[in-house]
Amino acid sequence: MAPLVPPTMAAAYIEELGPADHIRYGELPVPRPGPTDVLVAVEAVSVNHVDTFVRSGAYPTPTPFPFVIGRDLVGTVVDRGAGVDAFAVGQRVWSNSLGHDGRQGAASQYAVVAVDRLYRLPDGVDPVTAVAVVHPAATAHLGLFREAATRVGETVLVGGGAGNVGTAAIELAAAAGARVLASARPRDFDHCRAAGADAVVDYRAADLTDQVRALAPAGVDVHWDTSGHHDLDAAVAMLAHGGRIVLAAGMDARPALPVGDLYTRDGRLVGFAISNAGVDDLSAAADAINTLLPEGRISARIEDVLPLSAAQTAHRRIEAGDLAGRRLVLLP
Repeated sequence: MAPLVPPTMAAAYIEELGPADHIRYGELPVPRPGPTDVLVAVEAVSVNHVDTFVRSGAYPTPTPFPFVIGRDLVGTVVDRGAGVDAFAVGQRVWSNSLGHDGRQGAASQYAVVAVDRLYRLPDGVDPVTAVAVVHPAATAHLGLFREAATRVGETVLVGGGAGNVGTAAIELAAAAGARVLASARPRDFDHCRAAGADAVVDYRAADLTDQVRALAPAGVDVHWDTSGHHDLDAAVAMLAHGGRIVLAAGMDARPALPVGDLYTRDGRLVGFAISNAGVDDLSAAADAINTLLPEGRISARIEDVLPLSAAQTAHRRIEAGDLAGRRLVLLP
């Protein structure tokens, strides 16, 4: 028998785009699943930079008001549409693509998730850990494998290696058999090595390019500065013949591009946003995440676990930029 679902729920939502103080916490009707939807009782929600972009309007996307914020959740199936066979009531699940493109978000006690955007939570995985990793890990998977086509034995340089996406990129590249170099602050060197980096250099070093070329004399096959502070002159100088530069951060960046040096190396510059990913790409990333999560091979540094009522405060902290690669998780 399905659990009894109340008519209303607590939610963090907005009624117009704007700053963090537009976030409200209050009661909304519990949504009803359609024929191919699943209703999830939410256990944990993570807070992402992209959530602030959607809330503020910096990332234009349909937001039907009142609009529940948040992208990622872990929870338990409590109801499902007539056309859903893939999930059973009581099963623990996760999703990382709510809260944009007209879909209501995750920051509520209950959320409706389309069946093709929902994935099982492996047995024994902590929901707080899981919800903290599924967005950066999926981003890392798309960048490394769909965009850069990273192969076994290639050399990958991850800039911002201690960040959320940077850490995930190190972990996934190492798990795929790549040689991983990273740049970070010295205080984060051990963290990057623990994630799987073979060598780490100080991103502030004046001779950074020379250090990387000493570690990879033929150049790096994949260069991904996950911090969004793009120096394309340096990136191209580090690039191997046929190398790829990945762009997926730094919305306002306007770096110079050394065109001649890039194309004469047969280099490529590729950019993507996870918000544009289709369900097949997200499913492929989910398969990889669900393989590595139970083995402890992807992880997250969690700064705070807060009540859902603190969503406004969480968005302010994200925008202040003081979390240094650590995650905030909200519990409904």
